[in-house]
Amino acid sequence: MKVLPGMKTPGRLYNFSAGPGTLPEEVLLEMKEELPLYRQAGASVMEISHRSPEYSEIAEQAR
Repeated sequence: MKVLPGMKTPGRLYNFSAGPGTLPEEVLLEMKEELPLYRQAGASVMEISHRSPEYSEIAEQAR
């Protein structure tokens, strides 16, 4: 990250513009615990195919 001379580097950035915002630290810690492997899929939910049974289950639960 580029910082202007004389400015301190912030510890944590917050996004107040439209679009994705900064997630609370509690959510990030929960994601860290849950994302490595989704059930017995052998991959995180970010890596499994949108055509897989595991993803279909996630999509159905989200409805």
